Amino acid sequence: MATYLDAILEHHRGRAAADRRPLGELAERAEAAGPVRPFAHALTGSGRLAVISEIKRRSPSKGDLAIDLDPAGLARRYAAGGAAALSVLTDGPHFGGSVADLVAARAAVDLPVIRKDFTVSVRDVYDARIMGADCVLLIVAALSDDELATFDSVAAGLGLDRLVETHDEAEVERALAHTAGRLIGVNQRDLVTFEVDQDRAVRVAAAIPEGSVKVAESGVRGRADAEALAGAGYDAVLVGEHLVTSGDPSSALKSLRVPTPGG
Repeated sequence: MATYLDAILEHHRGRAAADRRPLGELAERAEAAGPVRPFAHALTGSGRLAVISEIKRRSPSKGDLAIDLDPAGLARRYAAGGAAALSVLTDGPHFGGSVADLVAARAAVDLPVIRKDFTVSVRDVYDARIMGADCVLLIVAALSDDELATFDSVAAGLGLDRLVETHDEAEVERALAHTAGRLIGVNQRDLVTFEVDQDRAVRVAAAIPEGSVKVAESGVRGRADAEALAGAGYDAVLVGEHLVTSGDPSSALKSLRVPTPGG
């Protein structure tokens, strides 16, 4: 039986295989894009858990979450609540996102933005910079060692930060072996079943070395979860569903900005 991840990757790899746009032209456009906002740097130094606030319309497992959201308006509410950065879904078929959402959200605020999508080709990296993203997502479970190394290198050359997403200690090891390892995420959502394990990030935290910025992704339901993750050494959390369904994104976000140890 095909999983959510199988279906999503099949779509993205099929699209990438059919993409015949010249790499040289894309590289020129990416290199000519406007200044990059520092993403990883924005997640540290405040003495509080940083929040990467996600603009997310729907989920493959839960359906519509906030399908009619206004990306610019939501970005401003996130900024008012103290968000350190934005995450914007650009996958249309599975998450209801778009490039237009990213462009509108980034134009509305001064925060750095990660393009939240399934990066499966070098063209995806160039596209991220062209559309204005400041960071790209590299999912270890979805990529080979060579792809991780290549996409990390190309993104670095464009000035993009890379959030390298893992799910367990073995994937952290791969991330550190094949990327710069500056920004390591632990996704608590299993990409095969889409079930959330609330304790996954706490368990895996010790595998991430000092010097890497640690990000816990998915499954953050409120202040208690934020406190547990801050206590485990995370610098930031990436939160979507909890915020977009809260009714008051600014207040919900503020409650997650708990003090970090020594902060």
